[in-house]
Amino acid sequence: MTATTSKSFWESGKDSFLRVVTSETFLYIVKRLLQALLTILLASIVSFTIIQFAPGDYLDTLRQNPKISPERIQELKEQFGLDKPWHIQYFLWLWRIISQGDFGTSFFYQRSVASLIWERVPATLLLAIASLICTWAIAIPLGIIAAVKQNQAIDRILQVISYAGQGFPSFITALLLLIFAQITTPLFPVGGMTSIYHAQLSPLGKIIDILWHMILPTIALSITSFAGLQRITRGELLDVLRQDYIQTARAKGLPENRVIYVHALRNAINPLITLLGFELAGLLSGAFITEFFFNWPGLGKLTLQAVSAQDLYVLMASLIMGAVLLIIGNLVADLLLKIADPRITLGKS
Repeated sequence: MTATTSKSFWESGKDSFLRVVTSETFLYIVKRLLQALLTILLASIVSFTIIQFAPGDYLDTLRQNPKISPERIQELKEQFGLDKPWHIQYFLWLWRIISQGDFGTSFFYQRSVASLIWERVPATLLLAIASLICTWAIAIPLGIIAAVKQNQAIDRILQVISYAGQGFPSFITALLLLIFAQITTPLFPVGGMTSIYHAQLSPLGKIIDILWHMILPTIALSITSFAGLQRITRGELLDVLRQDYIQTARAKGLPENRVIYVHALRNAINPLITLLGFELAGLLSGAFITEFFFNWPGLGKLTLQAVSAQDLYVLMASLIMGAVLLIIGNLVADLLLKIADPRITLGKS
């Protein structure tokens, strides 16, 4: 490679880099990430403050054990930093995160909080993403059918299903599915993420085993979201189908499928994409209940255990992780909205 060619390659790479870092999308992502840091900081302060209103602490349970001496209780109190005022505890915890990336040690598990969180997050994300895919893959087509067949029998049937789905809280749905699993046993496994013989299965068998255990929790997590999304899809599409440009497209003799799926749906889908970030947060909150009922080894179950045991640092890390996932979900939704409709200016969205 000659010096001229090398220089030209370097200048081309430099120009490409400058175009990327000065692009609207890149600047928007940087801006949102900086805002996210402030949001997470404020969320951590509010969460830590609210937790302090709960009576007692983790050591209250140990004090009830006559085998544990008061001296040992005092040692643990100093070890966990519970002998300091709550605002000092918060700043020490925050400084450990900034300086060492250390979220503290779990009181209950006597393990690093970070290792506990990263151990549980994949299971929760697997359940939430599977539910999100199922929800959108079923609700969007049914919402389109309901809008196209407005006031017909199928529309009324789908509306009844939608209202019924929204009327069932996640815990009621989970209980009904557990009863169904008991009736049909051993067709649907419940309890845990894998079977007891999981380690002896082939790689494909392990995947099938996990997917089989996911069926009922995914259904429990999806029903309420599915019902709401179907109704929103129907309403948005009906609004778009009443617009003048849709009537013009039909008057030009365009096929009905093209009018619906190209012209109408493209504009009706934007509000649904906006809901995506909130859907992810909603699924995570619903996953807490679902994981508890189905003994799913995820973040939700860990958080509920932390609340019961007043395991302060595990609870804080779980809440922060929930805030991070909500921020990521909203950022992804905004970027998808830009892809779906290039006319949108991110800086003003």
